[in-house]
Amino acid sequence: MDTELEKRTEFRNKIAMLRDFNDAFELVKSAVMTKFNMHRAGLSLILQVMPYNLGAYHILGSNVIVVNRSLLAAIKESSKSTEDYNSYLFMVLAHEYIHSFGIVDENAVRHMTYELCRTMVGEDHACTLMAKADPSTLYPHLKDLIHSMPGSFGSEFEIVQNFDKANQSYIQ
Repeated sequence: MDTELEKRTEFRNKIAMLRDFNDAFELVKSAVMTKFNMHRAGLSLILQVMPYNLGAYHILGSNVIVVNRSLLAAIKESSKSTEDYNSYLFMVLAHEYIHSFGIVDENAVRHMTYELCRTMVGEDHACTLMAKADPSTLYPHLKDLIHSMPGSFGSEFEIVQNFDKANQSYIQ
């Protein structure tokens, strides 16, 4: 087995074994550092009900990533495996993490996210397929499901505890 294939297999296994948002984000930061030599610490994650066509967003100039709680739940419910769900989580967090570096051009961020996923797990992995197009690539029935989702932003937020915890001080 060649080294590139071994690295991709190892990374695929890491995605499959993610346990929570923090694990996913630590893997995202490691991958972005490896691929783009970029690092940023101190981000927070918020889950919020959003319009169906918005997976997540980064508040420009802030340390906040907001993920669509409804879409995340729909993908979790629709996923054939934990690895597929984790692949979506990795991809969406990577996309917003790249935005957090001040890159506001959506096409540039989409391309970088795709290149990151392709490099780390290969062209045929769920993560890369979703980064290339959108989650409905893997879950065609999502198009029907999302029409039943709210068309506006919810007023309730859930702050994910222990997110980006590797960069937190031991004094809380």
